[in-house]
Amino acid sequence: MSALITREEALQLGDLEQPEEIEALVERAWQARVDNFGDSTDLCSLVNAKSGGCAEDCGFCAQSRYAEADTPLHAMMEPDQILEHAKAAEAAGAHRFCMVTQGQGLSKRDFEKIVEGAKLVAEQTNLKRCASIGHMSVDRAKQLKAAGIQRIHHNVETAESYYPEVSSTVRYEGRLRTIDAVREAGLETCVGGILNLGESREQRVEMAFQLAEIDPTSVPINLLNPRPGTKFGDREYMDPWEAVKWIAIFRLIMPKALFRLCGGRVENLRELQPLAIKAGVNGVMMGNFLTTLGNTPEQDMEMFHDVGLNTERQTDNGSNPRPDNRDGWLDGETPDVVGEHLVGSPVGDGTDAFEVRLWDPSSQLRFSRKRSVPPRPDGAANTGAGRTTRESEAAQKAA
Repeated sequence: MSALITREEALQLGDLEQPEEIEALVERAWQARVDNFGDSTDLCSLVNAKSGGCAEDCGFCAQSRYAEADTPLHAMMEPDQILEHAKAAEAAGAHRFCMVTQGQGLSKRDFEKIVEGAKLVAEQTNLKRCASIGHMSVDRAKQLKAAGIQRIHHNVETAESYYPEVSSTVRYEGRLRTIDAVREAGLETCVGGILNLGESREQRVEMAFQLAEIDPTSVPINLLNPRPGTKFGDREYMDPWEAVKWIAIFRLIMPKALFRLCGGRVENLRELQPLAIKAGVNGVMMGNFLTTLGNTPEQDMEMFHDVGLNTERQTDNGSNPRPDNRDGWLDGETPDVVGEHLVGSPVGDGTDAFEVRLWDPSSQLRFSRKRSVPPRPDGAANTGAGRTTRESEAAQKAA
């Protein structure tokens, strides 16, 4: 992937601080996005198919057994439950659906449930299909492809030079081996990371160029949403202008990658989310994330419409994992799951409205207090205990 700027230019752009300078940078990134993708979008929704009890020590994650945080728990979903969430995602306007599990690998039984769930989603929706299930072999990647999965997500999380601060139990080299296995199986790759973990500006540039060398089809950009009781639980949110600036820089370094704005965008970007879209984003993770809350689908759609982007589904969504520039509609039919539901519903007096229920961690996760927490392998302390979050506020209102 050929970058539009050098490392030196990226570092210089990283020093920009004035809003008008960052807005000019955004215009450059927007032009790169339009040149490569026109007005196309690629909106994704996920389901947390298995949560909690992770044996790894990633410093940003409340699911880690080393985090002094209530553990968000549920066992692996059954295939028909996965399908239910996929249909809700399609009804909400998503183009893509990702099945996500905690940890760095799945048992044979849990893997089989993901495979069966993927088959159902491929057969009964017109969604593009992704999976994020930790480390995997070429054989498992091929099984997922045969089941209808088109793209595998596996982040590097941060720059290689900063990686030891993020995890000491999951090796950076292991992440690269999984990405190689995915490619060998003939699947697309989705590889990104998290900004604001404590990395320097130089390390952000390092990460961007390392991602460019990996050359993934899709690059998810997350912004740290500090979880109370984790290693990074006391970090401040990223300044919104700083976040927009780095999204634009990453776009100029990887002009042909699909950029997706994911976790932490609401808390970090706040009112600048629309400007972040103009900084070169192709899509967002619609709705909620694994254990945290996001925007509503309506809010996300409005952001893209306001900058003149097309969020309509194409008829080939189910078969073509990478979106084209939407310069023509292809042959095929899009299943209308909303229409099918309404045909079989009583009209009544109009009170039987169809409700789209996406994955909701505030109501669908069960949180369990840990009896004991082993010391972190890296010797670092967990921080941020008692910090208020959007999720804790939602849970209190629901109680």
